[in-house]
Amino acid sequence: MTKIKTDICVIGAGSGGLSVAAGAAQMGADVVLLEGHKMGGDCLNYGCVPSKALLAAAHKAHAMRQDRFGVTGGPVTVDYAAAKDHVADAIATIEPNDSQDRFEGLGVRVIRAYGRFTGHATMEAGEHEITARRFVVATGSGPLVPPIPGLGDVPYLTNETIFDLRETPRHLIVIGAGPIGLEMAQAHRRLGCAVTVLEGAKAFGKDDPELAAIALERMRAEGIEIVEGAMVASVSGGAGEVTVTTKDSARFTGSHLLLAVGRKVNTNGLDLHKAGVEIEHGAVKVDASLRSPTNRRIYAIGDAAGGMQFTHVANYHAGLIVRQILMGLPARARTDHIPWVTYTDPELAQVGLTEEAARAVHGDRLAVVRFPYAENDRAIATGQTDGVIKVMVVKGRPVGASIVGAQAGELIQTWALALANRLKMSAIAAMVVPYPTLGEINKRAAGAYFGPKLFDSPMVKRIVRLVQRF
Repeated sequence: MTKIKTDICVIGAGSGGLSVAAGAAQMGADVVLLEGHKMGGDCLNYGCVPSKALLAAAHKAHAMRQDRFGVTGGPVTVDYAAAKDHVADAIATIEPNDSQDRFEGLGVRVIRAYGRFTGHATMEAGEHEITARRFVVATGSGPLVPPIPGLGDVPYLTNETIFDLRETPRHLIVIGAGPIGLEMAQAHRRLGCAVTVLEGAKAFGKDDPELAAIALERMRAEGIEIVEGAMVASVSGGAGEVTVTTKDSARFTGSHLLLAVGRKVNTNGLDLHKAGVEIEHGAVKVDASLRSPTNRRIYAIGDAAGGMQFTHVANYHAGLIVRQILMGLPARARTDHIPWVTYTDPELAQVGLTEEAARAVHGDRLAVVRFPYAENDRAIATGQTDGVIKVMVVKGRPVGASIVGAQAGELIQTWALALANRLKMSAIAAMVVPYPTLGEINKRAAGAYFGPKLFDSPMVKRIVRLVQRF
């Protein structure tokens, strides 16, 4: 067995692990990177990249069917396999950025094997024994497969297998109405499949319910059957004919089954107990600096650290880790400024507190300002008037923003910046935006906060009258 001593051992070559490895190596640290599966992790191979590529193909098909703007739509021929070729091309185009060759060129020693701890400062990976000053667990997560009776006898898909499917599903049944389930539901409906979504609780359950209802109404109008409160009791059937039975005895039959009920952290097989590391809800238990309190050599980032499961969170964590390990500077992870987006049409985006959460925290101090897409000139010109922004404000500072509508994922970035830097609403109101753009929606929301203070204030009117005398 080859023995290796290094400054930093990164476990997992997903987005967060790659960011730590690249940053540390380029700053002069000796870095070992372990990856037992695919470089790029879930985001490149099974998540963000392939899903958005498939959604792009679906959007094209949907647009071509529409009679709008004086242009007559019509029947569309969808080549499902060719759409999957587009997905594969997108992955292949990005893949070199995450490749073993690139990282070895940066000076990272890449070992293509799974690792397991053998002590507080040692790991084994393949034929290598690694001793490191610091370890970063960046193993990400995988699809959760719930213990549904009959599931072991029925073929099913997850986000790790659906992008390999080459034949168009006749009728896709999706269990789970979170972001993954609903994105794939809309993509497949627009690509010509019948789609049924079963959700045990509420669809878009983590988002503002008022805004979620707008997105769900559009999806149902496109012919997607979304059944809420449908707790799955069992599945049965076989290839091409799968039946899902709910606890109220309703039965739904389709050709394919997609499980999208959540994620589980990939910590099995790491033998973290041998390193004295505590596990909490399947993830590494860490403090605010993303460090194990029971083994100070070990950090965890992204999904492996528990909490919010997004690629951009893993990258944010990576920056904090580099700051601490490489520069010896303190860093604490925050969550109040982290945005998230579901890339359905319309998009649904959130940063900070929802209205319900903000009311629970701030009570009567909370002001909620709104602005509809229907009053934005660019949205009117492009026919994208379904949507609204809500901004939660306390003492002149935004504490959350919720957006449903076209390019919500782009618009939410202004509010992510505001929350990250604790800006006031006056900073957004002072921003000059080009006309006509959807970006004006953000500025008009800020204007909606100050409008009543200016136009409905007797004091302001008295001052104005006084000034006019001079």
